Amino acid sequence: MRRLPLLLVLGLAVFAALVWLGDRGLGPVVITRVDELKLVTLFGKPVSVLTEPGLSFRVPLVSDVRTFDARLLYFNAEPLPIQTRDEERIVVDNYVVWRIVDPLQYSQSFPTGRTQAEGQIDRVVRARVREVIGQRTLSEVLTTARVDIMKAISEATNAGLGNTGIVVQDVRINRTELPKGTEENVFARMRSERQRLSRQLRAEGEEEGRRIRADAEREAVVVVAEARRDADVLRGEGDAEAARIFAEAYAADPGFYEFVRSLDAYRKVIPSRTTLVLPPSNDFFRLFETPSRRGP
Repeated sequence: MRRLPLLLVLGLAVFAALVWLGDRGLGPVVITRVDELKLVTLFGKPVSVLTEPGLSFRVPLVSDVRTFDARLLYFNAEPLPIQTRDEERIVVDNYVVWRIVDPLQYSQSFPTGRTQAEGQIDRVVRARVREVIGQRTLSEVLTTARVDIMKAISEATNAGLGNTGIVVQDVRINRTELPKGTEENVFARMRSERQRLSRQLRAEGEEEGRRIRADAEREAVVVVAEARRDADVLRGEGDAEAARIFAEAYAADPGFYEFVRSLDAYRKVIPSRTTLVLPPSNDFFRLFETPSRRGP
């Protein structure tokens, strides 16, 4: 019974020793951590690819284990001068986030390791950045299409790298600058373009103002003409109504109508404080005669 705990302790000690040796790449046990990828080779030939964390075994002394970083890796590219579709020269500074996904393909594609891999990534990214940005205008690169541009560069880079065992997670543009010496020229063109647009908008506004004023004047002429027409119609109707009333009044009592008209004539012809010397038989004073002296 005492041998069982002793054997258990001895077994645990042996296992711990194997794990310790495996952790240093010396024993038969291979330990793969969560942030690692491993490639096991036997006599220089690959026998297994370990991409999941855990324990595995190998033949000691005649097999070898290569460890690769499974985490996201960062690579900052050198600034790159590019000409846009509208022939503007800019300097693009970008960085690349990438990772190893297949240790076997990676080791075969880049025998010297990460430096060689980043050199290949840099060449592919530079070519794709020139290709994608060269199809865009300066305005699109700086504002409207920036996200689409970075997405297109990332997809094109992955396609260009092919079966190399790595994948580009993202290509990001740090900043976009104008080359020295051309910045003032670009600003001058921008100012000229803004001035041209302002002149165009001002001319369109003046043309629209003239059109509105012409429409208003034409409408005013129409309104005034209609008002004058209506006034003439009403005036004619009023004159006609007055003539009708006079005619009815004259027909009802011609003598009285003649008397009223004569008085009105006296009022208009003879001003106040005026002396007239006329013979009594003058027809102008016929209304002042007594009825017996009037003629029929």
